[in-house]
Amino acid sequence: MTPETETTDDSGLSQTVKAQLRLRELIVGGDIKPGQRISELALVELIGVSRTPIRSALARLQEEGLLDALPGGGYVAKDFSEDEIRDAIELRGTLEGLAARLAAERGVGAVLLAEARECLQRIDDLLAEPQLDAASFSAYVEHNGRLHALLAEMPGSAVVRRQLERVTTLPFASPNGFVLVSASSPRARDMLIVAQAQHRAVIEAIANREGARAEALMREHARIAHQNLREALLNHQSLQHIPGGNLIRRRAAR
Repeated sequence: MTPETETTDDSGLSQTVKAQLRLRELIVGGDIKPGQRISELALVELIGVSRTPIRSALARLQEEGLLDALPGGGYVAKDFSEDEIRDAIELRGTLEGLAARLAAERGVGAVLLAEARECLQRIDDLLAEPQLDAASFSAYVEHNGRLHALLAEMPGSAVVRRQLERVTTLPFASPNGFVLVSASSPRARDMLIVAQAQHRAVIEAIANREGARAEALMREHARIAHQNLREALLNHQSLQHIPGGNLIRRRAAR
């Protein structure tokens, strides 16, 4: 019997990647509940791929931290305590600070800096409006995600980029994890303006080769996510707007 070979779909995605993306959607979207044992056969039918890519996808999601392996075999969806989420956000801030410092110390090419400044300008254009609607927040999420991805590229380090990608696969630890939570807040635009000022200061510090300043600014930037997390935990409705909010294990009331 010959081993199964990896195939791709019409979009060019491998079957393992397709299974991984769909399985992550099911977990983050709440279709698979924390603590729920995951059936390989059910996923084969649901996702439409064979067991080999399903098994590979499950192993990858365990590495990402979304699944726990059971002692007797198999996997369950993982939940996260409030402290674990804070730690994940802090880790992202630390790694992004390192990326910013290394980028400043090593220097960044003109093309990457130009792309980052274009993202900044697009965000500035959005925030120039006195009121932000749903489309504005969606556009902000897109440009903010792009800017943070560019920052991860700037050090020219595959090691740093890979570790950043790993920590941000946890949905609430991503740069956009809590942006939509703040959308209903009367201070939403003000908070985005503060975040944007930090964005611009970081890019200028990198361009000016100010490593320590770039690192400090980037770590401070992550504190906005901590603030948004605190507000979300005070309002159960807000958790519904966080990707992966269903995975947050609330601390018992005392």
